[in-house]
Amino acid sequence: MTTPSDHAVHIIGAGPSGLMAAETLAGAGARVVVHDRMPSVGRKLLMAGRGGLNLTHTEDQSAFLARYAEAAEPISDWLDAFSPDDMTRWAQGLGQPTFVGSSGRVFPRAMKASPLLRAWLTRLAGLGVEIRTRSRWTGWRGEALTFDTPEGERVEHPAATVLALGGASWPRLGSDGLWVPALEGAGVAVSPLVPANAGFDVAWSDILSERFAGQVLKPASLTFGDQTVRGEMVVTRYGVEGGAIYALSAHLRAAIAAEGSATLVVDLRPDLTEAALAERLSRPRGKDSMTNHLRKAGGLSPVAVALLREIGDIPPGFDKLAKRIKAVRLKLTGIQGLERAISTAGGVEFAALNPSLMLTSKPGVFVAGEMIDWEAPTGGYLLQASLASGVVAAQGVLGWQASQTADTSPA
Repeated sequence: MTTPSDHAVHIIGAGPSGLMAAETLAGAGARVVVHDRMPSVGRKLLMAGRGGLNLTHTEDQSAFLARYAEAAEPISDWLDAFSPDDMTRWAQGLGQPTFVGSSGRVFPRAMKASPLLRAWLTRLAGLGVEIRTRSRWTGWRGEALTFDTPEGERVEHPAATVLALGGASWPRLGSDGLWVPALEGAGVAVSPLVPANAGFDVAWSDILSERFAGQVLKPASLTFGDQTVRGEMVVTRYGVEGGAIYALSAHLRAAIAAEGSATLVVDLRPDLTEAALAERLSRPRGKDSMTNHLRKAGGLSPVAVALLREIGDIPPGFDKLAKRIKAVRLKLTGIQGLERAISTAGGVEFAALNPSLMLTSKPGVFVAGEMIDWEAPTGGYLLQASLASGVVAAQGVLGWQASQTADTSPA
C-alpha cells in the first residue's frame, strides 16, 4: 500500500550530515522524511558540543585539505560545495554568532550545541521536513526500504535515499555500524571500521596512573616518524589521549597494527632549545630537590616530571638531562576501541561512489558523512566535512532526479 511518505526523499540518520542533506533538499522544494533509530536526534552532535562545538577552522585551504590525507582530493569538492565560510554563515543564520579561538578554530559563542540544534530543528520543521525517531532501517526489499518501528515493520518506496548512518564510534549515541552487512550484501565495497581520534594504551606504573590520570601536558610537541604535532596530551589511566594524539592517530594506529607497538617521542619543553634548557638546568639548585629544580629551573609541570621519571632514572649531567626532557620516548601498545573513539575510519570506499556520492551499484542511493572512508583530526575538520558531504549528497539527489525526469520526458 502506498503511504503518504512514498516518493519522498528518505534520509536515514539524523546526525549532522543527514540533517544538512534534509535542509538542502527541503530548501530546494523536495519532500523529505528523516529516520533515526534513537528516541531523539543529533545525540553525537550534542556530545561534541560538551567540549565547545568546534564548527570549523580558519587555516588556509591547502593546510585544511591536508588534514584529510588520502581523502583530500574528493573532500576538496565537498568543501567547494560547503566551505568553512559557508559553515560560519550557516551557524549565524541559525542565530548562533561565532568567534575564532587563538588556535584558529571556530566556535559558536554559546560554546555548546543545544541552542544550534534547537534552531536547526525549528528551521527544518518550517521547511516541512518530517523526522521519525525510533525508526531503525533494516535494509532493502527490492527497491523499497524497510524499517523497524514501535508500530511494527514499515515499508517505504523512496524517490531517492540518503544514507547518513554514521560510523561506529560511541555506538550508544546511535552510530553502531550495523549497516555494513546490508551494504556489502548490495555489492558495495566497505573498508573495515576502525577507531579514529582515539586514545592509546601505555603500560604506566601504578604511581603514575593513580596520581596523574586526567592531567594535561601542555604545551607538548609529539613526534612519530616524520610527523610532528604541537598541542596537548592528556595522561589517562590506560595511556594517553588529547588533540595532539588525535592528530597522529592514523599513523600510530597503522604502526601498531603492523608492528604491535609504536614509539612516540614527547618534547616536554618545545618552546626551548636543548642548549637553552641545559643552561637553565645548570643553575645552582641549592637545597631544592631534583623534582623542585626541574619545576623551577626546567619549567616542568608535575605531570611532565612524572613522565620524565616514568621512563627511567634522571640522567647525570645537564646536557643529557636536557636531551631526555626534549625526547621522552613512550611505547604505545594498543588503541582504544570504537566505543571510546571520537570518530571512525573506514567505511564505504570512494571507488563505490560517483562524485555526487551516489552508490554506483544502487542508483538513487546516496551516502554522506562518517559512513564514507575518510578521517580527520579534531579541530573542526570532522564536522566541516560531515556537513559538506550532506550538501553534496543532497545536490546529487536533485541532479539525479532531474536527469530521471529528463529521461522520461517525451521527445
